[in-house]
Amino acid sequence: MKRFVAILLVALTSCSISYKFNGASINYATTKTISISNFPIKAALVYPPLEELFTNSLKNAYTRQTRLQIVNSGGDLQLEGEITNYDLTPQAVTENAYASQTRLTITVRIRFTNTKDPQYSIENQSFSGYKDFSSTQMLTDVQDELIQQITDELVDQIFNATVANW
Repeated sequence: MKRFVAILLVALTSCSISYKFNGASINYATTKTISISNFPIKAALVYPPLEELFTNSLKNAYTRQTRLQIVNSGGDLQLEGEITNYDLTPQAVTENAYASQTRLTITVRIRFTNTKDPQYSIENQSFSGYKDFSSTQMLTDVQDELIQQITDELVDQIFNATVANW
């Protein structure tokens, strides 16, 4: 009996079950690839590194959170679009008519084609994200950090809209 309990304890402690929940509901039997085009900046205000950062962040999200293989074109899933807005607006105006906060907003428009299940395709849907920062700070001092935070938020929104199917 002691031997059985010892074997059982060793078996239970050496085995582990791992489950990762990321919200993706993809039929991997039929859907194996995704193509993600570059997202050019079509906004009036342009920050050149944004195009590459945003596109790479999208690719990284689908690589990390799915088993889809990224291909250059013609994927089972196809994601394309553009950055349509990169804007600064004053927020929280003080009594002397100066803004104490400034809001950086980024908007992207996507087109998502699901060639295996067209009912889940999306045509021209926009997603926006923003972050506020103190007006005492220069945009150039906080821009990279804010853009990364907004990009992460936008990528999550797009991922959920395209492959989560909640």
